[in-house]
This record gives sequence, structure tokens and C-alpha cells, in this order.
Amino acid sequence: MTKKTNLKTSFPAPGHDHERCATDAIGHAEALCAQRHERLTPMRRRVLEALLASHSPLGAYDLIDRLSARGQRLAPITVYRALDFLREQGLVHRIESRNSFIACVHNHDSGDPVVFLICEKCGAVGEAASAAVADTIRSASRAAGFSPRTPVIEISGICAHCKAA
Repeated sequence: MTKKTNLKTSFPAPGHDHERCATDAIGHAEALCAQRHERLTPMRRRVLEALLASHSPLGAYDLIDRLSARGQRLAPITVYRALDFLREQGLVHRIESRNSFIACVHNHDSGDPVVFLICEKCGAVGEAASAAVADTIRSASRAAGFSPRTPVIEISGICAHCKAA
């Protein structure tokens, strides 16, 4: 079920309670994995937490740098496997144009079409789930006899917070 999102609230306000946002997303991930009989292993959780640390996308090697202990660097395959799992569960999205990943905080179905609004100034990414966009993509796909696997739209521009600054 697609959750309707107001485009003006797609980007969190500069002073929003980010800890609450991240805590809610981890709680959702735990519940979702339990419901699906999947394991949110410590590594998967650490990768998700690192992505939840901000609303900006991170590349896999940025994640490796953030998660590696002093003197012990994580193997890239470890992080990529965690990202693959999190993507399969709909907890993380890949921003293709940036070759990076962002945590999903909107709790929509993993197959729902997603519109990413990418701010060219601050780098923040807003996720806008829209019933109208979803219906249009489904109709167009059906008419073409096509089954979309990852229905994602990426739009670059300037967020309302940067515009106002």
C-alpha cells in the first residue's frame, strides 16, 4: 500500500528530530524482518544505521569508511551483501545517478514506484511516493506488456530549504 506523501514534506526540516526519525526506521526494519522471517543481522543493522545517520545518500565505499574499525577495514563484499539484503526488503534504495544508497523512511511496499527529488545544492534526497505517479507507471507498463522491476524516477533540482536560504 503506497503511503501518500506531501511533496513539501519530502525533505525533513533542518531542525527535525533526526534521532526519532532513525529510531522509527530501525523499529520498522526490525518488525518487517520479523514478519518476513528474515534476520536483521548486526552488520545489516549497522549499514542501515549508517545510512540513517543523514538524509544524504552514501556510496558503498563511504559506508565502508564509516563502519570500519581502526586498523580493520571491512571487505566491500560484506557491505554490498548487507545493501542487497536491505534493498530486497525495501529498507534501502539505490540512487542510480549518484551510485549511492539511501535509507527508506517511508514504509511503502518494496515494489511501489518511487520518485527521488535530489537537491543539487545540499545533496539531500527527498522520497515522494505518489499514488498518481504509481498509477501512471502501472498503466503505461501494462499497456506495453512490461513488468517493471525497480520503478524509480530521479529528479534533480533545488529543495525548498535551499531555495529559502
